[in-house]
Amino acid sequence: MRWTARDIPDLKGRTSVVTGANGGLGYVTARELARRGARVVLACRSQRRGQSALTRLLEEVPEARAELRLLDLGDLASVRAFAGDWGEAPLHLLVNNAGLMAVPRSTTADGFESQFGVNHLGHFALTGLLCGALRNAGGARVVTVSSLLHLVGNVNINDLNAERRYRRWLAYGRSKTANLLFTHELARRAAGTDLLAAAVHPGYADTGLQLQAARLERNAVKERVARLGNRLLAARPEAGAMPTLYAATAPGVAPDSFTGPGALRGRPGRTPRAPWTLDDAVARRLWQVSEELTGIRYPLPGAG
Repeated sequence: MRWTARDIPDLKGRTSVVTGANGGLGYVTARELARRGARVVLACRSQRRGQSALTRLLEEVPEARAELRLLDLGDLASVRAFAGDWGEAPLHLLVNNAGLMAVPRSTTADGFESQFGVNHLGHFALTGLLCGALRNAGGARVVTVSSLLHLVGNVNINDLNAERRYRRWLAYGRSKTANLLFTHELARRAAGTDLLAAAVHPGYADTGLQLQAARLERNAVKERVARLGNRLLAARPEAGAMPTLYAATAPGVAPDSFTGPGALRGRPGRTPRAPWTLDDAVARRLWQVSEELTGIRYPLPGAG
């Protein structure tokens, strides 16, 4: 479809939260939402990087209504604090964008494998704690950023924390499958309400995630190779953010839809997904385990 940021409707009066908005796709998403009049909250782990992003956004969109709030998705106490400060104020759009990609094995503050803990559990907890605010908005949307690399494999319910064997790309792919299973089950539970859950992927875009592992390993050669690959092959963040902006704002977006470029790059549209991301039984089991691990229950009528 020939959809671009110019097609984003007027968003005045609407409030949005974008996780990981300090750079890459998250920053572009926040900036374009603000450009169309939405109040935007940049939910970032780092005060320094978040403040830098906010300053840049206000320079690029002087009329923007934007603010920074700290959020560490790798620490459930931080997630609870963020949601507690938010309260029940209406929230029209939650973009679950932040994430880790193919990093060396580590654990979150709560002891979860970091990619599963941040990419899935952190966003599962955040969405659940903000569910009341989303319901209060009327016609709210939850857009979760997955990846084509979900095709690497299904979640392993018996080893979600990759304790038996850790392979970084497999762990990343499984966390992105978890994003899709989360969206699938959230859409089922929200049926009959006006809350819309959708998922997206950016294709191969210069998100900054490609540099994470090299920086954590302090491997300058690997970082240079990743930068070169991004420069030669990846779409710019402005293009990579289009599926997110489409799912977040376009009319007619379907529950549990998966939007992305048809190949590694291109315009947003419906995109194939692995059949295991539509498995009702696995989605329900992952949801149940996620509730047990985070201690968070969703106030939705379809919870049974």
